[in-house]
Amino acid sequence: MVPQVSAKLGMADRWGTIKARWGVGRMDYKVDFGVYALGEPDAESPVLVTANYKLSFDALRSALPGRNLWILVVDTNGINVWCAAGKGTFSTKELVSRVESSGLNNLVSHRRLIVPQLAAPGVAAHRVRELSGYKVKYGPIRSKDLPAFLDSGCKATPAMRLKTFSTVERIVLIPVELVEALKWGVILVALFFFLGGFVGSGDYWTSVMNQGLFAALALLGGIFAGTILTPILLPWLPGRAFALKGAVAGLFLAALMAVSRGAELTQWPIALEMLAWTLIIVALAAFLGMNFTGASTYTSLSGVRKEMRWAVPLEIAAACIGLLLWFGSNWMA
Repeated sequence: MVPQVSAKLGMADRWGTIKARWGVGRMDYKVDFGVYALGEPDAESPVLVTANYKLSFDALRSALPGRNLWILVVDTNGINVWCAAGKGTFSTKELVSRVESSGLNNLVSHRRLIVPQLAAPGVAAHRVRELSGYKVKYGPIRSKDLPAFLDSGCKATPAMRLKTFSTVERIVLIPVELVEALKWGVILVALFFFLGGFVGSGDYWTSVMNQGLFAALALLGGIFAGTILTPILLPWLPGRAFALKGAVAGLFLAALMAVSRGAELTQWPIALEMLAWTLIIVALAAFLGMNFTGASTYTSLSGVRKEMRWAVPLEIAAACIGLLLWFGSNWMA
C-alpha cells in the first residue's frame, strides 16, 4: 500500500511551516521515508525524489497540483535537500538503498529518477545507474519550475539552473537565526541589565536604569544588526567576508546609538563607554552575521573555515576589550 498525498496544503501543514521557520520543532519536522503517490500515478508516471524534511516534501507536492506522479522520499534525518547533500545524508548510497527498500521496481515500468539539482553534491548519477539500474535526471532548483520542466520533456532552461539569493529569500532566513540568537541573548541582556547597577556612580537602581538599560539596548542592537540588518543589506555591505559585513552593520547601529547620546559624548567617561559598546556591538554583529554563510549561494566550506580562523579571534578580542573599557569608563565616572 502506497500512501497518497495531496498537492493542497492544509492548515496543519501551513502552521507547521510557520513554526519551522521560527525554529520551533525544526530539527524534528520530517515525514516518513519511502514512496508516496500524488494524484493517480501509474507505471509510466515520473518518479521525483526529495528529502524527508517536511518543508522540502511540502514544497515539492504543492508545486504540482493536478499531476499524477510518484514521490520517493529518502532519509536525510529531517534535513533539507541542499544541506543534506553537503552533509552526506542525501547521497548515492541512500538513494540506491531507498529505491531497493521502497519497492519502487513494482510500481513503475521505467527506470528514471528526477533528483533535485541541489542534491547533486551528494548524488553521483553514474553510480546510481550502475548500482540500481535507474537513470538520474537532475530537475530544476526551484520546485515551482517543475511543471514547466516536466511539460518540456524534462529539459531545464538556464534560469531553472540558477540559484538566486534575493532579498525575499534572505528575509525568510531571519526568523530562525533571530530565535536562535535570542535563546542566549535574552539571558545575556538580563545579566547586563542588572550588572549595570554595580558599575554606575549612583545608587543601584539608578545605575540599573542608566548603565544597565543602555547595556541591554546595546546588546539587542548587536543582535538586530547581525541577524536582521546583515541579511537584508547583504549585497550592499562592503567586503566579501560575512564577518566583515556583519561588523559594518554593527558599526552602523553603534553610530546611531552614539548619536542618541548627543552632547554627553563630550564627557570623557561617556565617550569611553560608547567606544566600549561600539566594540561589543560590532563583535556581536560580526559573529552572528557569519551564521548566514551556510545559507548563502556563494560560500564554500574551505572559505568559511578560513574566515572563521581570523574573524573569531578578532571578535573575541573586540568583545573583551569592550568589556574592560565599559568597566573602566564607569570607574572613571
